[in-house]
Amino acid sequence: MTDASSAPRWPGSVALVLASSTGGVGQHIRSIARGLTEAGASVLVCGPAATQDQFDFTGVGARFTPVEIPASPTPADARAVVALRRALADPPVDVVHAHGLRAGLVAVLARPAAPLVVTWHNAVLAGGLRGGLSRLAERIVARNVRVALGASADLVDRAAALGAADARLAPVAAPALPAPRRRRAAVRAEFGVGADRPLILSVGRLHPQKRYDILVDAAARWRARQPAPLVVIAGSGPAYLPLAARISAARAPVTLLGHRTDVADLLAGADLAVVTSDWEARQLFAQEALGAGVPLVATAVGGLPELVGDAAVLVPAGDVDAVDAAVRDLLDDETRRADLGRRGAARAATWPTEADTTGALLDLYAELTPEHSTGTR
Repeated sequence: MTDASSAPRWPGSVALVLASSTGGVGQHIRSIARGLTEAGASVLVCGPAATQDQFDFTGVGARFTPVEIPASPTPADARAVVALRRALADPPVDVVHAHGLRAGLVAVLARPAAPLVVTWHNAVLAGGLRGGLSRLAERIVARNVRVALGASADLVDRAAALGAADARLAPVAAPALPAPRRRRAAVRAEFGVGADRPLILSVGRLHPQKRYDILVDAAARWRARQPAPLVVIAGSGPAYLPLAARISAARAPVTLLGHRTDVADLLAGADLAVVTSDWEARQLFAQEALGAGVPLVATAVGGLPELVGDAAVLVPAGDVDAVDAAVRDLLDDETRRADLGRRGAARAATWPTEADTTGALLDLYAELTPEHSTGTR
């Protein structure tokens, strides 16, 4: 007889589907894949081979089947649909959970026999033909899923407005950062920053949505400060070349670091964190900054206000004057920076953890597959 206390919370199988990802979505799927397998579920991850190379889903106990779903629609989508349909059928899974609109659309077109859950991680911001196609895909996905999950309240409202019969909030917890491996002085020495020179940090994909142009333009105004702050941006992406050209033309004190795996170290060395995005749900870097006690200036967009509350300075999106003023005010007020750091850490302690996120998904999967219910919670 099996001890009920040792029985899996949900002894079913789930396929986690993602499109091309180099950041938050891939990290999130790795986190929940680990939590689900540790809880006794069987996990299959389906996505581009490059995501397995970067996030190592098999290293946390999941199986992986390559399904090439690029970030933008291409004629290859038809092959992705066929590949996903084959992966989901051999052996069959109990739940299909796609992450993001691109993966959600491919999953809908694959017509899985199992209940389909799709998590909305991002809003559609593009205009023109691309934006129109993306909004059409949103409607198709919303009307063909069993449950639509939104990483922020505005995404839940969006899914419901598009026709989702069941739309729910599912906050994405930031994976816990490891302890810094280097001392603050060593991190700052890497960038030639002494104890008296402010170091300002931003982390994220180099994409137009992140509006790093606003940060660069604000930083160019800080050259006259003594000492002038240094801004470092960690991340890679398609906006690298135009951003580098803008930094050079403005003679802005900004350094592009490329992809980094030592965010905990960078935060240990930073005096201030800045997010200038046009939209975010629960941006991982904002969570990491507050959790590390680093004062944050962020745009009041998407899910950021509900995430940070009064533990960060919020500014309008696209407003270089507001970013400039907020950063100057904080750099000139050490006491306020320290207070924001304390409030940020306290706020972060109230957020759902990775374990909370995994537990909520296990409850959802059990709800969708009552035949697998163990009767335990």
